Amino acid sequence: MPYTTLTPALTETLITLAGNEHALQGQTNCWPYGYDNSRRHHPPELVLFPQETEQVEAVVAFCYRHKIPLTARGRGTGTTGATVPIYGGVVLSSERMTKIIKVDPANRLIIVQPGVTNQQVQEAAALHGFFWGPDPTSAAFCSVGGNLAYNSAGPRAVKYGTTRDNVLGLTAISGKGERLVCGTATTKGVVGYDFTRLLIGSEGTLGVITEAILKLTPLPETKQTIQVIYNSMAAAAAAVSRIMAQPMTPCALEFIDHKAIEMVREYSTAELPDNAGALLMIEADGPIQGIDAAVESIKKAAQGEGLLAFTIANTEQQIAALWATRKALSPSLRKVAPKKINEDVVVPVSHMAELIDGLQQLAEKHEITIVNFGHAGNGNIHVNLLVNPDDPQEMKRAYACLDQIFTLVLSLDGTLSGEHGVGMEKQAFVGREINRATLTLMREIKRVFDPHNILNPDKMFPLD
Repeated sequence: MPYTTLTPALTETLITLAGNEHALQGQTNCWPYGYDNSRRHHPPELVLFPQETEQVEAVVAFCYRHKIPLTARGRGTGTTGATVPIYGGVVLSSERMTKIIKVDPANRLIIVQPGVTNQQVQEAAALHGFFWGPDPTSAAFCSVGGNLAYNSAGPRAVKYGTTRDNVLGLTAISGKGERLVCGTATTKGVVGYDFTRLLIGSEGTLGVITEAILKLTPLPETKQTIQVIYNSMAAAAAAVSRIMAQPMTPCALEFIDHKAIEMVREYSTAELPDNAGALLMIEADGPIQGIDAAVESIKKAAQGEGLLAFTIANTEQQIAALWATRKALSPSLRKVAPKKINEDVVVPVSHMAELIDGLQQLAEKHEITIVNFGHAGNGNIHVNLLVNPDDPQEMKRAYACLDQIFTLVLSLDGTLSGEHGVGMEKQAFVGREINRATLTLMREIKRVFDPHNILNPDKMFPLD
């Protein structure tokens, strides 16, 4: 649909609604807010920094009346282009909505605005002996609003669930500028439809979240770190299935494949067997009285064909040494290739070995280096295609390879994204996973929440 270009009069009114000191104008000032971590870019016409729900409500209602496109944005750490304002208009940044409204340890919840960082939530909760389940690797910088928009979870999801599992309720503003209050302050509640879970993961296409009631979990008394090395990915994947089938669920179960190990070996001093084909990093947590039994249960499940080493860390220095391999991976990737196409597909744990084997075959077929690591406990694999963006032939091969990767993932009963979202990067492939009738219903739901299609338009769904 045609959108309204901001005139000086419209701009002045919007700035007044958001608070005169909470706005950026001009191409130079607004330019950085056209990016996210996908490196896609389109400059907005105006950036607003509201501090209260009432300001967001007024801004969205005004944009609805005048058909002005509006893109909600957190800290811009997303990798799919979901916060790129492709029609210009207004970027509504939550980075000044940083209030921790209430910490309620008696009811195991915390109420926050969306601009609070994940780490700030963890620190506030820890003062009362609790934590919030989601823990993305960018926790020190990423905001709760972004965690909610993408349903981002991180390693702990294997035991404590995704963001959807750790949110009790939300306040959000619909595309008509109407305030929606959904969910409860209790862990049980079945009155009405579950709009809370619908809004989480919707990437700002249905509403602008302004408050969230987060469910807290008591901090474990202790934690144990384990590194396990196998001679093949097939052996490691079989071990993951066994570990996830025993009663003591680990709080983290990460892996890196043989290609990643070789890169780490070249750029790190970490000691690894010459025939290492896959590495698992495992963390178990819980009461002190039960941790030894938990580790023993995991150790028993880890035993099997292809096991090369099983190492338990007993000191902080040993824990750091075990994690050295994983931490050396990102610097290694940056040195090997100037760009990576980073996907976060998910397959059932029992199909992980098939996926890794298929990825290796596709890498050879298309002459593209692929490095895999991720959250093995729930089959969430970060597939990294290392490419040179200045080589058009290589980029052509890389995208042909990516197309077949998605076909492979879906053939293994998988999904195209576990926590990075869809945005612009994957929207062309969504129709392969979601059938036409379901997509039609999703578009109709979007129209109910956002009749003028002003909220983050033309994202998530395939373009007609």
